[in-house]
Amino acid sequence: MSDEYYLELSENPVQFENASSVNNVFFDEANKQVFAVRSGGATGVVVKGPDDKNSLAFRMDDKGEVKCIKFSLGNKILAVQRSTKSVDFINFIPDPPQSEFSQECKTKNASILGFCWTTWNEIVFVTDQGIEFYQILPEKRSLKLLKSQSINVNWYMYCPETAVLLLSTTVQGNVIQPFAFKSATMSKMSKFEIELPSVPKQAKLSLSERDIAVATIYNQLFVMYLKHHSRTTNSPGAEVVLYHLPREGTCKKTHVLKLNTTGKFALNVVDNLVVVHHQSSQTSLIFDIKLKELEGNVNVHQPVLPALSINPYKVPLTGPAAAPSQAPVPCELYSSSWSVFQPDIIISASEGFLWYLQVKLQPTLNLLQDKGKLMDFLLRRRDCKMVILSVCSQMLVGGDKGNLTVVATVFDKLNQVYKEYLDAEQAYSTAMESGPSRSSTCKRPVRTQAVIDQSDMYTHVLSSFSEKKGVKHKFIIAVLMEYIRSLNQFQIPVQHYLYELVIKTLVQHNLFYMLHQFLQYHVLSDSKPLRLATANDEIVEVLLSKQQVLGALRFIRSVGGHDNVSARKFLDAARQTNDSMLFYTIFRFFEQRNMKLRGNPAFNQGEHCEEHVTYFKQVFGENAMMKQVTT
Repeated sequence: MSDEYYLELSENPVQFENASSVNNVFFDEANKQVFAVRSGGATGVVVKGPDDKNSLAFRMDDKGEVKCIKFSLGNKILAVQRSTKSVDFINFIPDPPQSEFSQECKTKNASILGFCWTTWNEIVFVTDQGIEFYQILPEKRSLKLLKSQSINVNWYMYCPETAVLLLSTTVQGNVIQPFAFKSATMSKMSKFEIELPSVPKQAKLSLSERDIAVATIYNQLFVMYLKHHSRTTNSPGAEVVLYHLPREGTCKKTHVLKLNTTGKFALNVVDNLVVVHHQSSQTSLIFDIKLKELEGNVNVHQPVLPALSINPYKVPLTGPAAAPSQAPVPCELYSSSWSVFQPDIIISASEGFLWYLQVKLQPTLNLLQDKGKLMDFLLRRRDCKMVILSVCSQMLVGGDKGNLTVVATVFDKLNQVYKEYLDAEQAYSTAMESGPSRSSTCKRPVRTQAVIDQSDMYTHVLSSFSEKKGVKHKFIIAVLMEYIRSLNQFQIPVQHYLYELVIKTLVQHNLFYMLHQFLQYHVLSDSKPLRLATANDEIVEVLLSKQQVLGALRFIRSVGGHDNVSARKFLDAARQTNDSMLFYTIFRFFEQRNMKLRGNPAFNQGEHCEEHVTYFKQVFGENAMMKQVTT
């Protein structure tokens, strides 16, 4: 059943005390931590991170309701907001937690909306009147103002991955002012406007933070705007509009994702895919912004795959009613108690779980029929190698000649990525050899799972395919030659074992004429282990090394070279197979050759076949030797 679903929740969720047993649950996107806060006398806090090492529990003085709580990077300093005027801090280095110190916002009459850690000891306060950027001096238990900026703020959003802060300004809230933070510096980026849906003049529309998400997709920062269906336009449904936000330069609207429906939505980004959850239908859609259709200056996208639910998930029953032997119960997917955080986190406060959303690639094979499009999709995914190799194996099993165009397309897509990696490796090696001035700026290319090299294809696809029963040998040879053509097209040196596979396949099917033509017209081009200047000898060597003794003999006869070949070489190879009947056949062939050439079946002394003659007599008896015919 689970094979149908291409989205699933992580198997080992982070568990925390659910909302019914605590006063508040907070999530810190930078550290991926859940804070379960319980008040009463002292404030008890339990912090759960992605793994058990990040879990801790402590108590604080109860100084009022906690509005926001977050650790700096590395859990070094805790920041707690309890009022709109100040933020309290507790040093966690060294252990145990020490007494609190506090910082009021500098702007008069301003209210603190929240705060964001930008490094382990730098923090930005966001107020309704601007931002204040501080450095914390833990030893002195004080803060130093680095920079501030006055601007009317409706709400804010922070991307910890890029340390970029978005501020919503103006009455409608749709003018966004971004700021970038880096090691004690704050820089103002170009502001931009998000286009709101057109509504009648009397209706007032403002941009809500619920409809905005910020995420990195393919190493670029995007602001994602969930643009709801407008009745005044003939739009068939809601859409997600992506604005590309570069560090320098202007922010531009670059992508539109068509949802083709209306209702409540939530956004995640998983493995560079935008995932849109639709609550009422309890399904999700995925979009890949690299698969695009251009409309003007904007790329318009339809979902890559049909809408499907997240894979059903069961959770253990907890609480006083739960018995140890009780079976897990189905989790309510797309629940109204779910909170979605970037890039790939889903939290159920009511059940006390934090999951990572994951994409499963195997189910996509049956959902994307266009193999070229499927390959484009898979090559951009993180864990794609074995899935891509299984696609290659599956597409060859049909053995239908009409598939050859598809096969060629897939091979070219794979080899383009392979060639790009080889070129990057070559550029890196050249830079390293040229001395420290160039090598210091050059990074070694990362070999991703999308790099499918010749040994991958040979081991997992071509070798077993060439021996498949029920597939026409002409199709097998066409596929092997197609892969070699593709490698040549991208100027990738062909490995000798691929040539050997072609030769072996041709010999197995007695296609010696075709093999000879391939050699004659340099279809099988030069390579070290297979020098085509002495191609016939090399082919014999290759076949004998693979114990294809009869195949080697058939080949050498087909090219008319059997009168001059070394008998000992063939007899040695036949002995190594431990197949006595094969040895008999080869021995008898060379006896007949000797008879034809010299009128005597015996081997000349110079042929060094004495040990093989002795062996033949031992196994088959002296009477089995051919006798010289006397005339």
